[in-house]
Amino acid sequence: MHDDTAHALSSCGTLWELIERRAALTPDTPALIQAAADPADDRTLTFGGLRQRCERVAAGLYGMGVRPGTVVAWQLPTRVETAVLSFALARLGAVQSPVIPFYRDREVGFALRESKAEFFAVPGVWRGFDHAELAARLGARGVFTAYDELPEADPGVLPPPPADGRAVRWIYWTSGTTSDPKGVLHTDRSLIAGGACLAHALRLTPDDVGSMAFPFAHIAGPDYTVMLLLYGFPAVMFEHFALPDALDGYRRHGVTVAGGSTAFYSMFLTEQRKRPDRRLIPTLRLLAGGGAPKPPEIYHTVVREMGCQLTHGYGMTEVPMITMGDPDDSPENLATTEGRPPAGMEIRVTDADGEEVPAGTDGEVRLRGEAVCRGYLDAAATRAAFDADGFLITGDLGHLRETGHLVLTGRAKDVIIRKGENISAKEIEDLLHAHPAVADVAVIGLPDAERGERVCAVVEGAPGAPELTLPEASAYLRGAGLSVHKLPEQLELVSALPRNETLRKVLKYKLRERFSA
Repeated sequence: MHDDTAHALSSCGTLWELIERRAALTPDTPALIQAAADPADDRTLTFGGLRQRCERVAAGLYGMGVRPGTVVAWQLPTRVETAVLSFALARLGAVQSPVIPFYRDREVGFALRESKAEFFAVPGVWRGFDHAELAARLGARGVFTAYDELPEADPGVLPPPPADGRAVRWIYWTSGTTSDPKGVLHTDRSLIAGGACLAHALRLTPDDVGSMAFPFAHIAGPDYTVMLLLYGFPAVMFEHFALPDALDGYRRHGVTVAGGSTAFYSMFLTEQRKRPDRRLIPTLRLLAGGGAPKPPEIYHTVVREMGCQLTHGYGMTEVPMITMGDPDDSPENLATTEGRPPAGMEIRVTDADGEEVPAGTDGEVRLRGEAVCRGYLDAAATRAAFDADGFLITGDLGHLRETGHLVLTGRAKDVIIRKGENISAKEIEDLLHAHPAVADVAVIGLPDAERGERVCAVVEGAPGAPELTLPEASAYLRGAGLSVHKLPEQLELVSALPRNETLRKVLKYKLRERFSA
């Protein structure tokens, strides 16, 4: 019955319709729980309360001049108020441009200029940084603070809710590293479709308790919130995620589903190993996430040491959820694949000429379906990103199994070409990740006058383990069956791999800059 309700709700035309229908079904059920350092400061908002508060805030924003189609940028942390503001804007039919709160002048300025934002919501001084001063320095328009207090007014002034769920009302930003980010255009329907894929794949129930340890401004924010609205269960929000400090919040609220990305799995594992005789989070039954490659060894280690299931998926800013592992799938599929796509998501794997290749054959992954974005703010980027059949060209490499499971083998730009031979960085990373001296590893290609590129493994050492040497790594890889021509010629040891602040993905461009010399 719960699944039937969730599937029915996933057909909602707009996010606001989804909120209204969930609030009518379970008005008194907790929806969002803010975990505070002091348990006495925890706060809970029900689904009914969410709807009421969003309408009052929508009226307050309307009084400020926000109208359907008005572009509103916001750079806010993972808080109940952020979710309320975002859904209040959805109630109005405004166009939202969420900005990760860790971004600074270059990225924020670019987002404000390119989106032509007429309003900009900031948290004031947050974690020692003055966002209002940043906004003033960048000449942002319509700046207002949205942290503890939000503008509110009588909902009687509001126009009717938006009816067209296929209108572009969201501009998300790819994480620009060596170039400017791209503004990704989404609709209410594309976000609902992505969240529905995640929700149905994980086999959740109203008895679950989720968690948001990632920036709500990330595309995962609405993805996850749609899941809550479909199945009617709450999520604990962490304004600042750090372990072990956050563990008390997970335990206090009985979180059953946690995760984020591969880096989050590793962080939980590190804490579990401090007390291997006791479950880290007693109520936890599932770790789930995506956004970064998952070495198979991570799956087996989590299941063995944490005593819970792990499902990993495949998504990106352009398509928030493409495939997801099924908790009831086989360990082999959960360890080595990204799961299967939901109904309505077409995956095509092609050769260099764009021709589809058979199952089991590696090629470039292309996507078509309702969860796919409408393109980019830059029309030229949109034309370059889609093929003649309307499939998004992802730049990811992989293959489909006969069962429909997707196996990713790397990024097109992450293929190392050594003496004319293509080498997958991910293949080497997956093997090295199982070495006891390796906590994490990134394999990169570096310019080489003789070979074109040489293979370099950058290793973050495991605590307490002896330092890995290049001869030891080579012997280990050969023992694991790696072809000789793929062996690293260079090994670098680092105390910590450089990562972004959203899903903690490794920034390989920084490693290339550092070690190219």
